[in-house]
Amino acid sequence: MRNRSFDNPEQWDETVDHRNTARMKEIIDEIGWPSISKLSPEGASNAWLLVQHADHDLEFQKKCLALMKVEPEGEVSKRDIAYLEDRIAISDERPQIYGTQFHKNSDGQLEPLPIADPENVGKRRKEMGLETLSENQKRIQERHGRKST
Repeated sequence: MRNRSFDNPEQWDETVDHRNTARMKEIIDEIGWPSISKLSPEGASNAWLLVQHADHDLEFQKKCLALMKVEPEGEVSKRDIAYLEDRIAISDERPQIYGTQFHKNSDGQLEPLPIADPENVGKRRKEMGLETLSENQKRIQERHGRKST
């Protein structure tokens, strides 16, 4: 739905994220954070993706980030932590840490939202297993950067 609605916003169904969030809350109450060993790498990534898009429930996102951070090394993707940490920072109207969150500028190009300490963002991204900011920006622009008509 998310990919379809990017080109066709009328296909967006806001209830999907709400239903997914409600189900994730049940799962987390039952098993804790859905880590790699509890599910699989793909399952853990899918759990994170549902939380990443739970923007309507910032407190839940914060709770999940805290749970992810206390998991043992290798149980949670560092990339997933970086993306969620940035998503929460932007929702809290703070500069992001890793430069994972973008917006369209006035020219229709995607660019990162404000980044804290931008001189060191490359080092932070590398520590979290992320590609360089310029590589990421190019990939995102190619995938989603179509100009609005």
